[in-house]
Amino acid sequence: MPRKLPALNADNAAFWQGGERGELLIHYCLDCLHFFHPPGPICPHCASFEVAPRAVSGKGKVLSYTINLQAWTSELAEPFVVAIVELAEQPGLRFVTNIVGMAPQDVFIDMPVRVSFLRSEDVWLPLFERNH
Repeated sequence: MPRKLPALNADNAAFWQGGERGELLIHYCLDCLHFFHPPGPICPHCASFEVAPRAVSGKGKVLSYTINLQAWTSELAEPFVVAIVELAEQPGLRFVTNIVGMAPQDVFIDMPVRVSFLRSEDVWLPLFERNH
């Protein structure tokens, strides 16, 4: 599936390139001790500038998902899953991703997942697969 790649900057480069080392790097506030996503220069919880990327386990669960069946372009002939995954490190630590490595109809709410990475140019896209 073709993907539009993000523009890398000082705030998001760790997130998009951590997969090179097999790490899912999520911004963490050293003052209020919260992870947050998307990455940014200021903690959205306490407005601290003491933030930095930190490796997480890459494990989580599917909170919600949809199966895209519409072939918007010829490259999108296969159905694919767009999901909201909540990471194990903190309640509410969520992001949108794709579930891969299984039939879309087999995905379910609360399914345990783990990160896998798809390299595209200088970006490692964090995708998720079922964690048995």
